[in-house]
Amino acid sequence: MRNTWTICRKELGSYFVSWIAYILLTLFAAAFGFFFWTLLTVFVVEGMEMQMRGQAFPMNLNEQIIRPLLMNVSVIGLFMIPLITMRLFAEEKRNGTIELLATSPVLDLEIILGKWLAALILYSSLLLLTGLNLAFLFKFGHPDWKPLAVAYLGLLLQAGALLAIGTFISTLTRNQIIAGAATFVVCLLLYVFGWVEGFESSTWAHVLAYTSVATHFDSFVRGVIDLKDAVFYLTVIILGLFFTSRSMESLRWRS
Repeated sequence: MRNTWTICRKELGSYFVSWIAYILLTLFAAAFGFFFWTLLTVFVVEGMEMQMRGQAFPMNLNEQIIRPLLMNVSVIGLFMIPLITMRLFAEEKRNGTIELLATSPVLDLEIILGKWLAALILYSSLLLLTGLNLAFLFKFGHPDWKPLAVAYLGLLLQAGALLAIGTFISTLTRNQIIAGAATFVVCLLLYVFGWVEGFESSTWAHVLAYTSVATHFDSFVRGVIDLKDAVFYLTVIILGLFFTSRSMESLRWRS
């Protein structure tokens, strides 16, 4: 694990030494802030209108603000994750350092886990920014923190799965733009596969919908930890890292 953590710290350092991490943090904060402001404004306006009509306003911050807000976060992640993973191995190939990495005494698994963990930590730092906005709700309202914690667990599992896929795709090319674009397309498809059930009821449609990462996030955003959804995300993570290791093994043989 020492080698894994060393690679993780090196990768994190490369994110924050360059402008990558700061640009991602700024873009994510701006997008999340817009969604937060919009949902909060709608919530306040609806409450005032119902009070003016003499109607009781059901103030459920979890249902009316937090749940749709975190659903939007999972969509924002579709754009952030390719930007995080596209450089993991593609940049090593472009700079010609992949051969040194592949022939080093460090195990492939340690290299892969180190880079994937660095990407996951960077994404987690994006999620930490959302706490600044949500702290406002806890200061002036009384949302339930338990469903919120479960939803964040779901966001991390979903991100871990998509980051593992992006890590694998990054080993397939030396062009970061191609790696990022391919990762975005795959992540987008895995997000929208669940829409098939809306117009098709055959077996293949149910199977395709089951592979949707959005389908398995629904229970988490409701504050429910469903074992099958957690197992799905963990399975995708394992498969993504496994395919990455096979790709790294082929690079090692070619080196």
